[in-house]
Amino acid sequence: MAGSLSTWVRAGLSAGLLSLTMVLAACVPGPPPEPVRFTAQGDIGLGAGAEKVLDVIAGLDPQLNLALGDLSYKAGREEEFCDMVTGKLGPEFPYQLITGNHESNGDDGDIDTFARCLPNSLPGLEGEYGKQWRVDVPEDNPAVRFIMVSPGIDFNDGEPLDYSRGSERWRWTEEAIDQARSEGIPWTVVGMHTLCFSVGEKDCDAGKAFTNMLIDKKVDLVLSAHDHLYQRSHQVELGASCPELVPDKFSEPCLSDKDGSMVQGQGTVFATIGVGGVGLYDVKNKDPEAGYFSTWSGKNRNPALGTLDVTVDAEQLTARFVPAEGYKFTDSFTIERK
Repeated sequence: MAGSLSTWVRAGLSAGLLSLTMVLAACVPGPPPEPVRFTAQGDIGLGAGAEKVLDVIAGLDPQLNLALGDLSYKAGREEEFCDMVTGKLGPEFPYQLITGNHESNGDDGDIDTFARCLPNSLPGLEGEYGKQWRVDVPEDNPAVRFIMVSPGIDFNDGEPLDYSRGSERWRWTEEAIDQARSEGIPWTVVGMHTLCFSVGEKDCDAGKAFTNMLIDKKVDLVLSAHDHLYQRSHQVELGASCPELVPDKFSEPCLSDKDGSMVQGQGTVFATIGVGGVGLYDVKNKDPEAGYFSTWSGKNRNPALGTLDVTVDAEQLTARFVPAEGYKFTDSFTIERK
């Protein structure tokens, strides 16, 4: 009996030590994620401006690029566009696509053809590449989740994909955001071609409800193109004094931070980078929505082609606008993690 008791005691101690070891291991944080550097821009074309912007991207040497739609602007010249990109950046570079309105229905190009000659190069991507997809980078211990969507874009049947409140694509987007948070991924970036508020020519093609959902979810950074200009918002947040952003109006209480150094969780930053190579649009600085923006560049004000250059790590998101050769406009901002 004494031997059996001793065996039980030893077994109990071993089990207790094992449990304690597991608890302590769970409390020890893993290594921080490796930094990720990416560039983003849209409205590109096939001209000298597009080549200048590609030269900037090549010089920055990011890990990937987000092409935010409106690629060749020419039907039947998809392969020429792909050759231009791979000639500047190499055939293996992750030049990641989301459709714009100029290649969604085939009139000025076909997104499926672009996706074949510039295929996904990132492991772990989920969804329909070119139209709606998500990916964590790096795949293991990610620093950022990219969620790429296509609200307000007409496809071959003449109808936009359904991103209305409660729709399947709305829920897919919400779940992708929520899951990133639950998994402890430091940063969430949503990209699309369309936008909702702007000092350019475009209206709220992305949809008011969908845009407000992204703000309500506190997405860190929302990237778009569509308007051929650069504009970057202040950090915007919903709350009791700002229940929603309304297109064509400005509400000061919706601004949570108005300088270039922001804190994660206090709102969302919107950046439009429709300056990938084609002709620029004018900035309408008297637009009612101008109060949401910190800075802008267009045909009539500080014109510049270029790209947004973003680096994320465990502690900070840093971004800057890098102009192409011959242009001078710049911008920079940071978001610190809590």
